[in-house]
Formats: sequence, structure tokens, C-alpha cells
Amino acid sequence: MEIFFFSIFLIILNYIIYIKFEVISKKLVFFDKPDGKLKKHLQPISLIGGLIILLNMYLIIFFLKIFNYENTIFVDDFLVFFILVTTLFYLIGLVDDLKNLSPNKKLFYLIVSILFATYLFPDFKIEIVKISFLEKFYYLNSSSSIIFIILAFSLIANAMNMFDGINLQLIMFTIFMFILFILKGFISIFFILLLISLINISLLNYQNKVFLGDSGSYLISAILGCTFIYQYKNFNNFFFGDEVFIVMLIPAIDMLRLFVVRIINNKNPFKGDLNHLHHLVNNLFKNKNLTVIVTIALCMVPSIFLFLNLSSYVIFILTLMIYFTLITYLRYKN
Repeated sequence: MEIFFFSIFLIILNYIIYIKFEVISKKLVFFDKPDGKLKKHLQPISLIGGLIILLNMYLIIFFLKIFNYENTIFVDDFLVFFILVTTLFYLIGLVDDLKNLSPNKKLFYLIVSILFATYLFPDFKIEIVKISFLEKFYYLNSSSSIIFIILAFSLIANAMNMFDGINLQLIMFTIFMFILFILKGFISIFFILLLISLINISLLNYQNKVFLGDSGSYLISAILGCTFIYQYKNFNNFFFGDEVFIVMLIPAIDMLRLFVVRIINNKNPFKGDLNHLHHLVNNLFKNKNLTVIVTIALCMVPSIFLFLNLSSYVIFILTLMIYFTLITYLRYKN
């Protein structure tokens, strides 16, 4: 019963935010200003998308903790670890939104935040890497585990940030990921309640009124990264290491492709451009809604294959073939 009334409260709160977003944004002075290059919107757009998620997340955690809903939220010290990492990632993104940090500074701050969190909570390092199609487990020592965690969080953060280049795309992908967590039974109540905020943001983002910004994309990456660690350590039906990569495959390989292309062209691999998957698709269709449908459908393909019990290496090969065939076609057409 408490869950029902709290859900109504969240819906009302998010509706108030929906109708008052402009007032809130002006009070906080959170806006993304066009630059005529990568940012082609015509007027400043509110950047409170990440703040909306963060506020809802705090309220959900407080409610579930106060009413002692066991197995519906991160437990014990991991909850503190989760709050710490997500808040730090949000703040790094917020500073970037307001001050336009260099790529190197952003990466440095992300690494420092992970080092700080793992120093305070050493139990949440990944010590065993499990591959679904191999019987052998790979054990990591303390140093290797820290490097692995830093690399994993940094890659997820950059992949999510680079995937947030067109309205609705990252939000729809995040909703899809939350649905996967819900279907797998990973603290489902928490993600069901958090979906309320994402639906609110999707409506505002669709109308080009609110962006997630780097603060939102980094926050989402921290939520995903922490959840992957938590389910890996606390559930029997966890995603194996290779399966985590599979469900994140399209944003991951698009990021890696962009890194390689930029390095070949003697450019900073973290420097933004208009060569992302969504840019190429949009250049063909000239319709942002159709572009999002195509990119999200492509993102869903590896997970669908996974739920059909195909081996991850088969899924990887098939997805690479589909992705690079599409990229080749798009570049030819463009």
C-alpha cells in the first residue's frame, strides 16, 4: 500500500516539475546554449534532466529505506557506494555542463571519483571475471581489479555521453536497460519507480524543452555501472561479463569506432564530431523520431539475441556484421 501512495506522490511531483521546469531552470541557471557547431538548437535549453533523475533517485532510496522494503534496493554499504558514485558522476557532469571542461579533465575527475569510492569501499571491486561460454573464471588481484573498475566506469560514462546526441535516444536506451533489470529481477521496485522520472524527462526532451546534459548522461552511466556490479555479486541469474558487454554493445562499438576514426585522423578521441551513428542515420532519414526508432531498435537486437539463448560470441559477430553493414550503407548514401 505504501508503494502505491508513494508512486502517486512521484507522479504528482514529476507533473509539477513538468509544468514548472522553466521556472526551476531559471532559478538554477541550468541551460545549454547553442554554438552553431555541435549544438545546433536555436535557443538555450534547460539542463535539469539529470537533476530530475537524481532527485527522484534520492526520494526513492529514502522511501524504500524508511519503510524497510527488503530486496527492493541496494543493501548495506553498497547503497552508500551507489549514492556516492552516482552523486560524484552527476557533479562532474554538472561542472562540465556549466564550465565546458576539457575531455582530459573530465576523464581525470571520473578516474579520481572511482578511486575515491573504491578506496572507501574496497569490497565492491570486481575480483572474478566470469565468461558465459567458458568454464574457467579469471581472477583479478587488487591492482588489476581497480584498473578494471576504472576502465569499465570510464568506458560506460563516455559511451553514454557520446550516445546522447539526439533527443530521446539516451533516455529510450536507459528505459530499455531499466526494463532489462526489471525482467531479470534486479531490485525491480527501485527501477520501476525510477522509470516515472524518465517518462517525465522523455516528454520534456521530445518537446526540446529539457536536455539530460553531461550531468544526466554521467549519472545514468553511474547507475548502470553500479547495477552491473551489484547484480554480479548478489544475484544467481546475473549477467556474465561478456553479457554485460552484449547488452551495451551498440553504444560501445559506436564509441570505439569513433575513437579509432578520430585517432587515424589525428584528432582527440574524446573531441565531439558529427560522425556518430545517430548523425549518419539522421542524415539519411532527415527525421529525428525515425532516427531514434532505428538506433534503439538496433540497440535492442543484441539483447533479444541474448534472451534467445544465443552464445555471446555469436551475438557479437552477428551484431558487428549488422552494425558495420549499416554504417557502410549510411556512409555510401550520405
